[in-house]
Amino acid sequence: MLIQTPAKINITLDVIGKRENGYHDVKMIMQKVSLFDIIEIEMASSISIETNLPYLPCDRRNIVYRAAEAFFEHTGIIGGAKIKMHKKIPVGAGLAGGSTNAAGVLMALDEMYGAGLKKETLSRLGSKLGADVAFFIDGSSTCLAEGLGEVLTPITPNNLKGYIVLAKPNFPVSTKWVYESLKLDRIKQRPNTELVIEAIKNGDLKIVAENMVNVLETVTIDRYPEIERYKKNMLRCGAIGSIMSGSGSTAFGIFDDKVKASACADEMKRKTDDVFLVEFTQ
Repeated sequence: MLIQTPAKINITLDVIGKRENGYHDVKMIMQKVSLFDIIEIEMASSISIETNLPYLPCDRRNIVYRAAEAFFEHTGIIGGAKIKMHKKIPVGAGLAGGSTNAAGVLMALDEMYGAGLKKETLSRLGSKLGADVAFFIDGSSTCLAEGLGEVLTPITPNNLKGYIVLAKPNFPVSTKWVYESLKLDRIKQRPNTELVIEAIKNGDLKIVAENMVNVLETVTIDRYPEIERYKKNMLRCGAIGSIMSGSGSTAFGIFDDKVKASACADEMKRKTDDVFLVEFTQ
């Protein structure tokens, strides 16, 4: 089986509170975009992973390996999977590359082995692996994610069209470090999530782009100011809004003009290798 797994951006990201176990409650709008990893999966007697990235672990340190393990443990099926991943989504970028791969593998194995698991069951398995996995299992392109990220409310855009430039600096960011370093009492600006949801439903790209806020910038950009420079550069190029995605390190800008977006992508390619011109997936 050959599958494509999409990246995501966070149009908004708010952290509501911190639980006693150290995990954080979030409220964020997640959006799939047209940047994909390609994964080839074959039935096998054991689990194995190959990837085009030599630095990516291919054992239990890889969330995809753990996803396959979780599937076989839950179903009791005796089997395995030979998984080949061609990654285009950068690692440590705030684009959920690992989570989307894990979700894709869970759904593919369910189909290949005829397990017939319900979407809710797959989502529960995925949520134990990573907070964003359930979003990719949900099937919606745009969602409000709450709780730890597993409480999903689909949002139906009304012909929301635009062009998005993704630019990841030549360094990754640890999501664990960002959340551990977050000081909730130091957050001065929070997103108006309800306003942005209504703008998405109305197809109002300008309102969406102008009201994007990511509270994790208070941690990541303080340590990595280059991300802020990327954002400002995109705004100078004509972006109608620009923020960091997830915990970083990718910055993205939204454009209502493809020519300006293309020119910005060309400009950003002089600063970093990982630059992509993408669109919203519907």
